Amino acid sequence: MKNDVFAALGNNPVIPVLVVEDVAHAVPMAKALVAGGLTALEVTLRTQSAMEVVERIANEVPEAIIGVGTVTRPEQFEQVKKAGAKFVVSPGLTPTLAQAAKDNEMPYLPGAVTASEIIMAMELGITDLKFFPAGTSGGPAALKGFSSVFSEIRFCPTGGVKPSNMEDYLSLPNVATVGGTWLVTPDLLAQGDWETITRLASEAKAQAVAIKSA
Repeated sequence: MKNDVFAALGNNPVIPVLVVEDVAHAVPMAKALVAGGLTALEVTLRTQSAMEVVERIANEVPEAIIGVGTVTRPEQFEQVKKAGAKFVVSPGLTPTLAQAAKDNEMPYLPGAVTASEIIMAMELGITDLKFFPAGTSGGPAALKGFSSVFSEIRFCPTGGVKPSNMEDYLSLPNVATVGGTWLVTPDLLAQGDWETITRLASEAKAQAVAIKSA
């Protein structure tokens, strides 16, 4: 099931990781992020409203490449696909989850933070991986170490990634993109501060593009 997940995500250099409680925030939030130049959005299954949030964005913000994170059970792949999701993200990886992704023809970004987990992913034909939680799993130093051993593997680190350390990750050859929650905080959602979300997205993309092109 080897495929180019990051291409399916529009090669976005930053992926907002979203925890949305209020469905009413879904569409204006997505529009604000897209206006800032970030189109691949990961809605995590950490709230009761997550599936409806995905449906709203899929139906009303066609420019967004909407995905679902925190997927941990095989039956969720079919559910999120029906909701309109275009990709799936998991904190870890099992052969059962990999098969569910293949069965549902969903671009899949599973998590791996150890050499054994990376090798298992390779055996399953998966070469694009999430590195989570990045901050407590060795951070940039661990990814740098993996780059010489697993040269074909590309990562999206999330968990502890922020503007102040984004360069440490994106400057590595095996890091294709980063994910983060700083772009859309609970306070910004509660205040409906879409202008600030757009600004943060625009700044993050510009910073990431500059790092990658350096």
